[in-house]
Amino acid sequence: MKKEYYNLGEQALKMAKSAGADGCRARVGGERFVEISYRNRKPENIKEATTKALRVEIYVNNRFSSQSTSDLRPDALKSFIENAVASTKLLDEDPFRTLPDPKYYQGRQTVDLEQYDPAYESLTPAVRHAFVKAIEEGCFARGGDKLVSATVQGYDSHEEELQMTSNGFDGYQEATVFYGTAQATVKDEGDRRPMEFDAAMALCRQDLPSPETIGVGAAERALALLGGIKIKTETLPVIIENRVVARFGGGFLQAMFGSNIQQKQSFLADKKGQSVASRFLTLIDNPFIPKGVGSRLFDLDGLTARKRTMIEAGVLRDFYVDWYYSRKLGWEPTTGSPTNLILPPGARSVKDIMKDLGRGILITGFIGGNSNSTTGDTSIGIIGQLFEKGAPVHPVSEMNIADNHLKIWQRLVEVGNDPYPYSSQRFPSLVFADVVVSGL
Repeated sequence: MKKEYYNLGEQALKMAKSAGADGCRARVGGERFVEISYRNRKPENIKEATTKALRVEIYVNNRFSSQSTSDLRPDALKSFIENAVASTKLLDEDPFRTLPDPKYYQGRQTVDLEQYDPAYESLTPAVRHAFVKAIEEGCFARGGDKLVSATVQGYDSHEEELQMTSNGFDGYQEATVFYGTAQATVKDEGDRRPMEFDAAMALCRQDLPSPETIGVGAAERALALLGGIKIKTETLPVIIENRVVARFGGGFLQAMFGSNIQQKQSFLADKKGQSVASRFLTLIDNPFIPKGVGSRLFDLDGLTARKRTMIEAGVLRDFYVDWYYSRKLGWEPTTGSPTNLILPPGARSVKDIMKDLGRGILITGFIGGNSNSTTGDTSIGIIGQLFEKGAPVHPVSEMNIADNHLKIWQRLVEVGNDPYPYSSQRFPSLVFADVVVSGL
């Protein structure tokens, strides 16, 4: 298949040049996926699809367009690219739209990132259904009489993509993806029906936890919300559980993108080299982790992947700046998006940390919310557990945190020892001091 992709890429570049393009990027991508979901012990949805498509980015007369097709027959492809070039010539000029300087393609590593699992080829319908059923059985066994409903899903895919440019770049990526999810709803007092989920994703199937663990996890999380109440507004230490740190930190991360900086929608735009968080926050972007969900050797521009320290002991060191916005800003490009984000873990478990905090809230989930990348203001609903001296008191719900990212991250006082393994954002649980939690 790899050779076929290269042949298609080379044809597309030649056709674009013949049609009058100044430059072209061709992406040939293919995917096969299978998705199976069960609801209350009955199959609810079964999907299987195989796709292959070509996307071309055309550069001509300071104009740019991106267009795609799944009709890859030679005659159809020639007509598609000729029309793509002709239509691009009708667009407004944008002198910042060019292919990258080829010097940024240099120095690419040749390591095997181990993103393809040969076990994918041996999966059968029976194996896939057994995986999903096992998730569901775990959920029902743990949920017991309180379980109202369970929806579970299994998914696997094989993905390939070739990227080639008319100015000398070519790169091929292949990966498998496996994940399982469970969503449990339980019966509470009155008409309350708390709902929670658990999930795991990996590029190698053996790196997933047992399917029963996923189902049990969803049920336990839902049961932990029974009897949830709103308490009075209080200033407390909070612990954000590892698996939901990415949800809270997303508003901070968005302000690190070149697009937001150039459009004056980043509260971090002028903060490079300055303290933007406490010394406990170090954020490393590492594209070279074997089997890493976000691992890669090059990005969507073809820029060579490099390990970067984005934040070091609270000091902002770098931004995510793709080729286009680097030209608009007059900056050096870095990369357009994160790879594997690593926040180095601390020494203690969440249980040990809770014992020393006195009264606080362990946040296990967020509801709704918004974050303003221009000002840094954020507001988000929380669910979790009120605790005292390490012991749970009762669940909390219908409460809210409203703060500013530049303020709340300065109150990060400890990092747990539990980095979340099933994501490209491998964050441990985080402890914040003096957080105003709004309730009654």
